[in-house]
Amino acid sequence: MSTTLVIRAQRAVLPTGIESAAVVVTDGVITDIQPVDAAVAADDEIVVPDDQVLLPGLLDSHVHVNEPGRTQWEGYESATRAARAGGITTIIDMPLNSDPPTTTVKNLELKQEAAAGKLSVDVGLWAGAVPGNRGELGPLWERGVFGFKCFTAHSGIDEYGYLGYDELRKDLEEIARLDAVMIIHCEDAGILAQAPQNFGPSYANYLASRPREAENEAIRQVIAAARDTGARVHILHLASSEALPLIRAAKEDGVRITVETCPHYLTFAAEEIPDGATEYKCAPPLREEENRRALWQGLLDGTIDHIASDHSPCTADLKRRDTGDFGVAWGGVSSVQLGLPAVLTAGAQFGATLSDIARWFASAPAATFDLPTKGAIAVGKDGDFAVVDPEETFTVDVEKLEHKNKISPFNGRVLRGVVHQTILRGRVVDRDSKAGRLIRRG
Repeated sequence: MSTTLVIRAQRAVLPTGIESAAVVVTDGVITDIQPVDAAVAADDEIVVPDDQVLLPGLLDSHVHVNEPGRTQWEGYESATRAARAGGITTIIDMPLNSDPPTTTVKNLELKQEAAAGKLSVDVGLWAGAVPGNRGELGPLWERGVFGFKCFTAHSGIDEYGYLGYDELRKDLEEIARLDAVMIIHCEDAGILAQAPQNFGPSYANYLASRPREAENEAIRQVIAAARDTGARVHILHLASSEALPLIRAAKEDGVRITVETCPHYLTFAAEEIPDGATEYKCAPPLREEENRRALWQGLLDGTIDHIASDHSPCTADLKRRDTGDFGVAWGGVSSVQLGLPAVLTAGAQFGATLSDIARWFASAPAATFDLPTKGAIAVGKDGDFAVVDPEETFTVDVEKLEHKNKISPFNGRVLRGVVHQTILRGRVVDRDSKAGRLIRRG
């Protein structure tokens, strides 16, 4: 039997702007959008309080779940619970740092088996492009992965090798043939090798070890290879604002390139990071305040297309807070639950709107990565929503976050934007609902 839900909101973030609306969901799919007070025959009704907003369910396209193989770092159950708590209804899981990495069809099947019965939100899967697996790209693409992740420098995980620029070009020829997308961690291995490697607890020393030029040069090389091959490329976690003119020019030239940045690059500045505070370590690193402001400008002018968390957790001991040594601490920020409030909070000083956030964190990644039923409150889309009070504030208590290992640079920070309900395909879901599904491209 069909079931119908109507959600009435004085403020619903629609593709046309923020409007009052009665959104009708039938069997998990949005089937109509009516005036807020329209008479609708429904099995259930949700009335969004006037101080709250109905957002489309968010899509986080960059999450390291780490299952199978490193589930002590994270796992499908904890990662998707955290996503749900943050108003995210879909994540796409990276091919590392699970062990084995998702670089073969056999390993993809292991990922799918590991996820069964554990999902609080919908989950898609990336595959990997590493030295020697070019022949696997076509079979993986046929099985519905969303694209292929590669590095241009050491990944941090020995079993996940990086592509030199010549090999990257050859893989991009295959990516173009498939009409797939290559998502790329851009840092130049040669420049990193020549950078000073003096670590200890000094954040300034860590920053010097991964200079902006390493990121800029890798992006130059990727743009040139994409231009020559016609392949689609996506720049992951942009941290260097100096690359924005390169990206802008490439787009103007018709290069098939999209770009994301992350809530931590939009929130934190190098000047405020205490020595020894290894919870802030990530790669590329958090840069200076003027860089943070320039990244915001790149978002607002459309040079940067998406926001994604790059949730990259590890066990607390690997962050080496005991010594504060940035040289040996694992690099990654745990923030999948906090993306929306972090961006709402940091964006307030730049005039970012809820419509902007819905575009950056939902509709744009859904369009780029071929999720036609996700990303917007529109007829034909899945009935995925987040009910949010955009003005309500809270102090982050890492012990109350859902991700497995309780360490994050956001701990103790006051953020605004509280998620009161997450709705997945027309069903209000809590942390025990397990209503998520594995999804395929398209």
